[in-house]
Amino acid sequence: MLIAITRELSPGMEHCELSFVPREAIDMELAYRQHRQYQQVLADLGCEVISLPPEATMPDAVFVEDVALVFDEVAVMTRPGAESRRAEGASVAAVLKPYRKIVAIQAPGTLDGGDVLRIGRTVYVGASARSNPAGIEQLRALLTGHGYRVQAVAIRGCLHLKSSVTALTDDTVLVQPEWVDPSVFADFKIIEVDPDEPHAANALRAGSGILYPSCFPKTQARLAAAGIVVSTVDVSELQKAEGAVTCCSLVFAA
Repeated sequence: MLIAITRELSPGMEHCELSFVPREAIDMELAYRQHRQYQQVLADLGCEVISLPPEATMPDAVFVEDVALVFDEVAVMTRPGAESRRAEGASVAAVLKPYRKIVAIQAPGTLDGGDVLRIGRTVYVGASARSNPAGIEQLRALLTGHGYRVQAVAIRGCLHLKSSVTALTDDTVLVQPEWVDPSVFADFKIIEVDPDEPHAANALRAGSGILYPSCFPKTQARLAAAGIVVSTVDVSELQKAEGAVTCCSLVFAA
């Protein structure tokens, strides 16, 4: 069984942290509808969706991916790079506790889940403004005993590693080459985003399915040409908060 932990939107989401996108007005009524559709697509892909209540004082709390990493053997509570987000993890840890042993990144380390891409037994971590060397080294120490290899990856021009690359299958990745060096993933089949859709590299695997934003038709056509079938969802309002489809859930096998 697949579990997908989500969280309802904070009514104060318009006060979210932003780094690489301009601040725009968020249509909250539409954002709520889009988030419900997102949860429904996860359910359609076979996930048991757990929805946590909103955190009124935590504008970014809907982006649950950033506060925890769930591996087969252990769950790692991160220490987000934005200080305003560090209180978000407690309620997520409480939900994860029945499923996994809980360990945590400690100060001075910082780590955002959006910077962490696991493919098989390799864990790629974006060396970003949100994830520092101390956090990456702590993650390496926590996972080495479980047989994972942790590799830091330089990124540029984007918030998180998974803004620039995500896995579509165990041997295929979707890459924005302007933001990450594709040679890091030379062992994989690489599909590059369409140049007209710079934010199109973020896709979410859920079991044998893939959840993908509906606003990138040119890149979706590239995926279709490669035999990659996706389930699309409109996340336009969440994107205004610098979110994407991976950000809004923690998907793992129970």
